[in-house]
Amino acid sequence: MEIYRGLAYDGRMRRIGIGRTHAGTPAVKIFRDRHVIIADKRTGEVLRELILDPTRDYQPRGSG
Repeated sequence: MEIYRGLAYDGRMRRIGIGRTHAGTPAVKIFRDRHVIIADKRTGEVLRELILDPTRDYQPRGSG
């Protein structure tokens, strides 16, 4: 089971996989254009960084 965070982009909701390890972790999403960073809100640790693929609603962990 993959844990994900949601992000609205180009009028559609996108799901970004961050992994089961981070379930329940409070996170902050930082994005500019298609560059997305998801970080732990408490520690600042980057949980995931990627370039959003606008052709996919779901961004699996192996995609960036």
